[in-house]
Amino acid sequence: MKKHLTSAFLRARNALANPGGDQMTGWLIVVLIVVVVGAVFMTLYQGSITQIWNSIVSKITGLLS
Repeated sequence: MKKHLTSAFLRARNALANPGGDQMTGWLIVVLIVVVVGAVFMTLYQGSITQIWNSIVSKITGLLS
């Protein structure tokens, strides 16, 4: 009986400690941090980014004309 309980406990522990799931959680956290930092950056510097983008586009269209 004790052997069966130990075996069941080990199988449950191995199922809960799936290393693939840990890696997926790690990547999810990294992606979430990048998205949040990007959103904050865009909110704070949206005017500057728009101005720089417009100047780049005008220079490219000036070169193509």
